[in-house]
Amino acid sequence: MTITAAVPGVQTPACTAAGAAPKPTSAPPPAARSLFRHVHIENLAAGLSGGVISTLVLHPLDLVKIRFAVSDGLELRPKYNGILHCLSTIWKHEGLRGLYQGVTPNMWGAGASWGLYFFFYNAIKAYKTEDKLESLGATEHLVSAAEAGAMTLCITNPIWVTKTRLVLQYEAGVDPSKRQYKGMIDALIKIYKCEGIRGLYKGFVPGLFGTSHGALQFMAYEELKSKYNKRGNRPSDSKLSTLEYITMAALSKIFAVSATYPYQVVRARLQDQHNRYSGLVDVIHRTWRKEGIHGFYKGIVPNVIRVTPACCITFVVYEKVSRLLLGFKNGN
Repeated sequence: MTITAAVPGVQTPACTAAGAAPKPTSAPPPAARSLFRHVHIENLAAGLSGGVISTLVLHPLDLVKIRFAVSDGLELRPKYNGILHCLSTIWKHEGLRGLYQGVTPNMWGAGASWGLYFFFYNAIKAYKTEDKLESLGATEHLVSAAEAGAMTLCITNPIWVTKTRLVLQYEAGVDPSKRQYKGMIDALIKIYKCEGIRGLYKGFVPGLFGTSHGALQFMAYEELKSKYNKRGNRPSDSKLSTLEYITMAALSKIFAVSATYPYQVVRARLQDQHNRYSGLVDVIHRTWRKEGIHGFYKGIVPNVIRVTPACCITFVVYEKVSRLLLGFKNGN
């Protein structure tokens, strides 16, 4: 009989009758716990699809919201009496092209933001629920969504700056010679040349505060779905009907907008090429001094009218496309 020294981490062969080969008895070591194991490209594709489709449908209302948000009394700005007057005025003077100024960076921004947001959020959420029997609570959903939002903003902020600049080219549709930027790429290049990397990241700090918007929205969405399924004695990840998804998305979006809208006004004003502020505090101080609390909620009506259906479209498209893609992947 041969005696072998035991080596840590190595299976020592047992003595077997008639020299028979030993049978392996150890299971393969568990895979290392990694965030990348929870990354699914389907979430990115589904979120991108939802963001692009909702933007194409509702961009004119986004344009109106931004123009109202930066309306601070400067003489160069057109005066609008309301949403319909703004839309009809732009249509009359600039046509359909005027209503869709800035749509290219908006599609890129919304598509990338929603795609990356769902991509990061689902990976973070899956990572945190690994080895846990119960689903995440409200606070964990909030933190996961905030982390995903911050990661997304680091990538997409330059796109949002170009969108704001293009949307605020007031007379570009009437007189092309007054167009400061020809398009998204031209805007990115000119902003970088004239203002450097700092120009491309204007509004980043209030944007970080704005991640609370997405965090509150996703927390509310997840909690509503969970409570609804629990009430119906169904698993927390049960598939809902289109109408149920729309209801959950709308309620969560209205809640988030109501709680966080002022940051959007502050960010739009920082990114505005027609006015100059020394920073975040200066925007807040001047807005409060000249316009009061009302100034921080300018544009909220067109924003709610736009983002609620936009959110519903995005979430429904996301849920349907992600299930379709995952079904293909799993061979179902």
